[in-house]
Amino acid sequence: MPQADFAYALANDVAGLPRSASIFADRARVRDELRADVEAAGLAVHDCAPLAALFEGDPRALGEVVLFDCPQVDAAALAALARLDLRAARSGSRLVVATSVAALEDVFACCDQSAPQILVDPTSAERVVALGRALVRGQGRLRELSHDDRLALLRLTEQVGEIAERLDRLASPGLGMAGPTVFEGDTIFHFESPHREFAAPCADESLLTPLPDPQLIRRIIRQRHLRARFFDAALFADPAWDMLLDLAAARGEHKRVSVTSLCIASGVPPTTALRWIGQLTAAGLFERVEDEADRRRAFVALSDKAAEAMARYFAMIGVGRLA
Repeated sequence: MPQADFAYALANDVAGLPRSASIFADRARVRDELRADVEAAGLAVHDCAPLAALFEGDPRALGEVVLFDCPQVDAAALAALARLDLRAARSGSRLVVATSVAALEDVFACCDQSAPQILVDPTSAERVVALGRALVRGQGRLRELSHDDRLALLRLTEQVGEIAERLDRLASPGLGMAGPTVFEGDTIFHFESPHREFAAPCADESLLTPLPDPQLIRRIIRQRHLRARFFDAALFADPAWDMLLDLAAARGEHKRVSVTSLCIASGVPPTTALRWIGQLTAAGLFERVEDEADRRRAFVALSDKAAEAMARYFAMIGVGRLA
């Protein structure tokens, strides 16, 4: 796209298009589903087209919310997503990306400008909840909330999503509410992240209080997920704490944690985990770390502030280093 045309497109993004949504998806069935979700959320459909439309013809102005479906990644899809991410960051449009577990790493690495919502194999209920969150953020209300209020809003959002999903299951023939929740790949009880080692100075050098030995943190993690042998795991869902523990152990092990691994460590579905990752990053507890060897990869790490807080917590409860 010529620079002048790109600037023109930015100037027209969301201008004069209140409470509207743009939809970009290659699958016709998904476009129809997204259109229904957008209309159910009370928005007008400004645009509904395949991904190729982003590169063809005149520049297309964006609506207040942009829905992008990317279950599989290729060069064209990633290029379109990177461009949308940049435009959304500059124009104020709220980007919602639907993808799959297989494509999550590439999608996460592409979206480093606009802080989009990333949904993994989302249900209709999850998409509608994401639309609602996008509208709240688009109107600037979320930024006015305190940190505690934002976390409370996130928890409320998750509760609304769970209720909506239960209603969806009740409305589906042959499906009821009985029985345990089964998570993708049966990974809810798996808290050990498959990390990649990297050369880095000892993380404790930057902390006033050292973190405990990572083996002790891993032992705490194992003790936490042992509860699932005796009780419904949903009773103890605490994704923020489980991810903090996983990243604290990884920091002491000098290992990088991918976004997919962190979602596994959270013990909740990927879409829910990604929402928490976004909130904890916004709160300054998590940091996004680019892979210098491969720009298509990105990792998540504890910030120094979070690592210091974790170290002081462990010291206060008497969890020290192994002898």
